[in-house]
Amino acid sequence: MYDRILPPSDLYASCPQDGLILEYYAGIFEWVYIILNPFIKPVQLSFEQFNEESYPTRKEIQIGCETVSWSQVLYYTKLNNISTIDIGLRTSIRGINKQFEDNESAKKLLEFEAKEHILLPPEGEHPDLLHDLVLNWIKGLGYKWVWVGDECCTERKLYWIDDLLDETVPTITGHVNVFTPDKKLLWTVHWDSHCTFLCGTLDHPAKNSVGNEFEGFFCSERTQVYWGLHPT
Repeated sequence: MYDRILPPSDLYASCPQDGLILEYYAGIFEWVYIILNPFIKPVQLSFEQFNEESYPTRKEIQIGCETVSWSQVLYYTKLNNISTIDIGLRTSIRGINKQFEDNESAKKLLEFEAKEHILLPPEGEHPDLLHDLVLNWIKGLGYKWVWVGDECCTERKLYWIDDLLDETVPTITGHVNVFTPDKKLLWTVHWDSHCTFLCGTLDHPAKNSVGNEFEGFFCSERTQVYWGLHPT
């Protein structure tokens, strides 16, 4: 009996697990913008609702919460930079090798969460507070459809963007890949990362506006998946 080994993932519809990000997408995408998942501030919802038994829906979060930027968190926690936040967050979920953990930063972030009632950003998924913003941004670039595929994109389905926005179809949840029909834009996420990757081609106008819309930064040739460990 032969082992069933999956063929290599399509680069336009997948996420690197480790290593250099631009090197992974070589020949497909020339730029990658790392969008920092916002912290979550409940306004019309209570902080206590965010537990396994009563966790709010995406629409409830979008209506009842506000985003808190990483730059704001830096100000309140006095942490050094966003790389420190990244490693602190990864440490808090045990999503990084023990030798690289930063328990002091993780402690500061958890204390900040408890004191200010501002939730840490989610990891390994497209954030509820960014879901509609990114889809509307893609729609504003002239797209009406996006493909949504599973982690290795062995299964994928084409969706009308407005149906995803009003949730008349299954919404974008979990560790999935969202890409445009022309394969020039990809919105993907890494399992243990509190950020998402927005990837594009040089001839696409998206690069000109993404930095104005979302908090984050463009990858350099040295930017790695675990970018907090390798500040560039």
